[in-house]
Amino acid sequence: MHHAPVVVHRIFPSGGRRVTLRTPGIGEAHLGLARSDEDVIALLRQAGLPDPDDVVLGDVPLLEWEADAPHVYQVDPPTADLP
Repeated sequence: MHHAPVVVHRIFPSGGRRVTLRTPGIGEAHLGLARSDEDVIALLRQAGLPDPDDVVLGDVPLLEWEADAPHVYQVDPPTADLP
């Protein structure tokens, strides 16, 4: 269950993360796919959030990074040698 209004979801295997905005009484809106912090900032700006730079890069509790490390948008390639 998500508590923050902005959720940056887990990394897709092909890279990038889905970004959603939760609005009380309305529900969740899919804002788009982000492949960088700059993409998340642009999506939040388009959605009308004030100070999207502070939301993504600051310590503002409006954003939740789901499952994977914050600010990471690509899956690490396997480190083991493949046969």
